[in-house]
Amino acid sequence: MGKNSVFKTKLKNGLTVILKEAHTTPVTTWWVWYRVGSRNERTGLTGASHWVEHMMFKGTKQFPAGVLDKAVSRDGGAWNAMTYVDWTTYFETMPADKIDLSLRLEADRMAHSLFPPKEVESERTVIISEREGHENEPTFQLNELMHKAAFTVHGYHHETIGDMADLHTMTRDDLYAHYRTYYAPNNAIAVGVGDFDAKKMLKRIKELYEGIPRGLPIKPFARPEPPQKGERRVMVEGEDKAAYLEVAYHAPAAADPDFYPMVALESILAGAGSFNMFGGGTSNKSSRLYKALVETELAAGAGGGLMASVDPYLFSIAATVRQGHTLAEVEKALDAEIDRVLNEPVSEAELAKALKQAKAMFAFSAESVSNLGFWYGFSEIIDSYEWFENYLDRLTQVTVADVHRVAQKYLARSNRTVGWYQPK
Repeated sequence: MGKNSVFKTKLKNGLTVILKEAHTTPVTTWWVWYRVGSRNERTGLTGASHWVEHMMFKGTKQFPAGVLDKAVSRDGGAWNAMTYVDWTTYFETMPADKIDLSLRLEADRMAHSLFPPKEVESERTVIISEREGHENEPTFQLNELMHKAAFTVHGYHHETIGDMADLHTMTRDDLYAHYRTYYAPNNAIAVGVGDFDAKKMLKRIKELYEGIPRGLPIKPFARPEPPQKGERRVMVEGEDKAAYLEVAYHAPAAADPDFYPMVALESILAGAGSFNMFGGGTSNKSSRLYKALVETELAAGAGGGLMASVDPYLFSIAATVRQGHTLAEVEKALDAEIDRVLNEPVSEAELAKALKQAKAMFAFSAESVSNLGFWYGFSEIIDSYEWFENYLDRLTQVTVADVHRVAQKYLARSNRTVGWYQPK
């Protein structure tokens, strides 16, 4: 275990452990990732992963509800959790000499979370209220319909929060069964980054986690999405005064070599994006779509995003139509930019600038201990931790020809879904 190297091993019960020493500050972060997200949910159980995440904060016998929060705060730490399409993760960032609390609480709730019926009902109210809030947002309404149209069979077709009907009907037993199925060491990745000795850390991890029983083998519930054979269009009418356009193209998975030229293409068209859930970013005012849509005053805002995912997902472009203009005008201008990138290879100078911006965004997203914990776990979910370590080198290798090839492959009109949000 070198001081600057990443150490990876697998415990006897199947738990993957990734450790990296970082002695710049007396801080350590501990992450536990589970290979479960909205992709794993069948109709009737949509939103289960997100709801289970909420329930994991409701305590165990060893750490009753309320005790955990006070304990983490008392030790000067911060903690949180996130659920998305491919994964659920929990983390604590603590003073290095207090990290043992994190190890103990995550081991305990992996094996012994209680799911009290009263707390299940309380969270049902919270999550339904959260969903109702989202439904008032035009972009949520449009985005939800877009995913249902773009993915006809794959689990990516529904929102992480779940469908409203399922939030009303899911039971405590449904949620507990979801937890017992997916929250097993052989379906989990534990990541530690910070000011510790890796050998001593591993010894402590084995003491706390190796006794947790291995779960049953998990059959991934994710039917491959068949190739799209023609443009799909959806429309939402709502009360908002603004009109919104969204265009989504099927895009490669993170482990696909085509992903890196797509990152460059994203940077050229929409501005460099960040895959880090902690946010952060730079201005996209030099992007082609900003110049074509916002500087011409057709749109009040424009942007896009590519997501690093286990299976092929979407490259999405969104624009808010400026008052006095129409959705058709904005779509026409967007199409002209797409046609331009399809018909004319980008210049070496434009590619170099786009790659520089994408690299800067990536470097910015990995500058803290917590961020490194995120990246090593996230990368192991979507591919392997080397995905993170090799990312910048892979971007450097992208050529003009690569960008032109993936543009022609993925930005075909037959491969996209177009959504309009139209004020009533």
